Amino acid sequence: MIQLYLDFVRANPLISAAIQFGLLGTLGEALSYSLRHKKIGLPCGHYWQIFAKIAAWALLGIVIKYGFTGMKGFTAALLEHEMLPQFLADGIGWAFAVSVLTNVFFGPQMMFFHRVEDNLILSEWNFKGMSTALWTLLWFWIPAHTLTFSLPGEWQIGLAALWSVVLGLILGLAKGK
Repeated sequence: MIQLYLDFVRANPLISAAIQFGLLGTLGEALSYSLRHKKIGLPCGHYWQIFAKIAAWALLGIVIKYGFTGMKGFTAALLEHEMLPQFLADGIGWAFAVSVLTNVFFGPQMMFFHRVEDNLILSEWNFKGMSTALWTLLWFWIPAHTLTFSLPGEWQIGLAALWSVVLGLILGLAKGK
């Protein structure tokens, strides 16, 4: 089963990113919503919107796949030009460097893009909670993605999508109190 997953991810990097984020990102959002409201529910008013949210998360998965790939190249270029210390060139140092650069340079734009997607789906223009979302880049996403980038490439998008469920759980529990 694991080999089937790995083969599919290697053969279909963008489709697999879309599927994983479409399912797990939406699950994390629904989990957070359900915990905050203390009842099982969906983070939207109309049932058709859940399909739009799945599609939005799927598109975000593709954007994240491109972002991860690009930020690895960016990190390598900074190392090559001696703009980062060499202890960040491999192992956990590499994973940490890619994570920090990804979450500082790519994370805020990705979060804004995702909020715009949500606003279009929900027919509103609301940026409430964006400062909280941006803080998650520091306390959650940098450590989480350090672990993510320490794994082989074919596991990284799947784990990143799974982190969306974990963050949904954390935020749901924190706001539900």
